[in-house]
Amino acid sequence: MLHFVERHFSLAIIISIAILFFVYAILPAIATLGLGIGVYKRRPIRHGLAFTFDDGPDPIYTPQLLDLLKKYNIKATFFTLGSKVEKYPNLIRRMHLEGHSIGVHNYVHKSNWFRSPWAIRRELNQSASLIEQITGVRPIFYRPPWGLLNLFDFGLRKHFQIILWSLMVGDWKSKGGSDRIKKNLLQNIKDGDIILLHDSGDTFGADIDAPSFTIEALEYVFQSVLQQGYQCMRVDEMLQQKAFLPVVSLQIQSSPKQDRLGS
Repeated sequence: MLHFVERHFSLAIIISIAILFFVYAILPAIATLGLGIGVYKRRPIRHGLAFTFDDGPDPIYTPQLLDLLKKYNIKATFFTLGSKVEKYPNLIRRMHLEGHSIGVHNYVHKSNWFRSPWAIRRELNQSASLIEQITGVRPIFYRPPWGLLNLFDFGLRKHFQIILWSLMVGDWKSKGGSDRIKKNLLQNIKDGDIILLHDSGDTFGADIDAPSFTIEALEYVFQSVLQQGYQCMRVDEMLQQKAFLPVVSLQIQSSPKQDRLGS
């Protein structure tokens, strides 16, 4: 009898934990990544694109990327890690001076699903303060690692706009090289996309040399989208643009019976 009670008690604990995790983590993911509730994934504007870069700054790849952006006069948005902001303040300063927007990607690259709300808020504010000390501007954009929010992260909207993405091409992996990235971008880009890319490859699951292929691909992608008439802008500029609604033309055809009645 005691064994039966203990087994059912353990099962009840497991079920309770599963329900709590669903509410804390899975449900917010469905709402944000799936339905776009409480976040920005794209902005329906004509011929507008926002290139965004996560996980930096990186001492090798971020300067190369900044050089490329400068070459094509493209302004981007960088979602930076506070721990790297501390290490490479000159890169943050350069981003700002060259007209790019800087957001927060947590202090360290860990999932919000497995962190407490107060730890996230403390480190998010710490990261924002570090950026503000360097640039004089406090960031208002936030993108959580892997785009994963927990239930309490919706409260962050009082101080930050949460930015996800509408186009992701898996550029954190080296397999397929620059050709894969170039092909996936050019085949899928559409008006109003917020495009997720990376300027560092030292986070969990990424290949350390992956950003080199991203930068190589972007040389061609930037040329192509500019030739097609796209305007590449920062996220804040995109959100200020007036969204357009597609005009649907309805053509009503009368039936033969109606034609007979009307004749």
